[in-house]
Amino acid sequence: MQTETTTAGATAVPQALRATRVRYLVLAMLFIATTINYADRASISIAGSAMQKDFGISAVSLGYIFSAFGWSYVIAQLPGGWLLDRFGSRRVYGASIFIWSLFTLFQGTIGFLAGGAAIAAMFALRFLVGFAEAPSFPANSRIVAAWFPANERGTASAIFNSAQYAATVIFAPLMGWLVHSFGWHSVFVVMGVLGIAMALAWRLFMKDPKDHPGVNRAEIEYIEAGGGLVDLDRGARGAAKQGPDLRHIKQLLRSRMLMGIYLAQYCINALTYFFISWFPVYLVQARGMSILKAGFVASVPAIAGFLGGVLGGIISDALLRRGASLSLARKLPIVLGMLLSMSMVICNYVDAQAVIVAVMALAFFGKGLGALGWAVNSDTAPREIAGLSGALMNTFGNLSSITTPIAVGYIVGHTGSFNGALVFVGLHGLVACVCYLFVVGKIERVKLGSVPSVN
Repeated sequence: MQTETTTAGATAVPQALRATRVRYLVLAMLFIATTINYADRASISIAGSAMQKDFGISAVSLGYIFSAFGWSYVIAQLPGGWLLDRFGSRRVYGASIFIWSLFTLFQGTIGFLAGGAAIAAMFALRFLVGFAEAPSFPANSRIVAAWFPANERGTASAIFNSAQYAATVIFAPLMGWLVHSFGWHSVFVVMGVLGIAMALAWRLFMKDPKDHPGVNRAEIEYIEAGGGLVDLDRGARGAAKQGPDLRHIKQLLRSRMLMGIYLAQYCINALTYFFISWFPVYLVQARGMSILKAGFVASVPAIAGFLGGVLGGIISDALLRRGASLSLARKLPIVLGMLLSMSMVICNYVDAQAVIVAVMALAFFGKGLGALGWAVNSDTAPREIAGLSGALMNTFGNLSSITTPIAVGYIVGHTGSFNGALVFVGLHGLVACVCYLFVVGKIERVKLGSVPSVN
């Protein structure tokens, strides 16, 4: 009977040793953490209508509260990326989960305040949640780059990214029930406690590839042979001691390929932030649903988004395994998905609630199918600054977390209708298509010092 050595430093491993699959357990951890991440972001959308009634705030004011998360999330991206490169994904991400969960829990206490003080406190706490969550998606991308070979990376990235839809499927009905039964404050308390429990689980079970007690040498060699960066954190910790290097940032910004990816990510995220901020409010205020019903109905497009997200990654990796170029394998699902996402505009011309839900499900399916930006980042980021590169993409992408909630708030506030808002959001899908078709060009890993200029 053969004995398996489970440490990466083993000197003698049988040729026929079967590789472990610890990377899938790591992916499950990323999926759970990202589900809680997005549930905490979206909690304000389920509680929003009840809060608006309690505090007597306008649609524009609610839009600014929705955007509070985005301001700090964007500001903290580059520092967060540097922290990842300096201290490693595992430690920084674990601290991030704990801190954002604590601030989520605190949001449940602002009911003791009134009027402007309550609004200011909620804005401040949402701001702090965004600051704490900043390293999360660059960390996801770094961990996938370290644990997965290139031909599995699209599916892995799609799975952790699809957690944003799973968050709505799982937690929107729960949060709707909590608001209905116990008041909007309870949503934040429950989500904060769940996040703190996840932070403890992360600390116990998450390890780097060569440090994980369950991985064997065959799996490490398989990952490395496929382009996985198994030494990513080990090599990076000594390289980022002096803080973010502005020369590196300048090099990335001079790449036409990366600028096209960044702009497209902004557009894709604009669709996301409509769904996790204004969509439940749209169902309540424009379509006459109760908060409880809106919580359940919001899960239907999210299920479609989840299926689209996973399918996009599977299609992309399947194309890659069958000999398609990396560019074709990544671009095809993105372009098709973004075209489908524009179908949300059809909701302006129908009234039946069932049709509204079906069309939004189709749009969200398309958004999921095309949400491969993090797979593209794992394919293109310079290995020396993978965290910083991901953070720069997330900076551009999450500018939409500021602009989309505010723009929709102004459109609804000034027109008294969501029709213009749906057109505004849907057009972002078209711009994303244009970016990948005409701006990005060939998708390939950037090497520091050899970044082509924007023409």
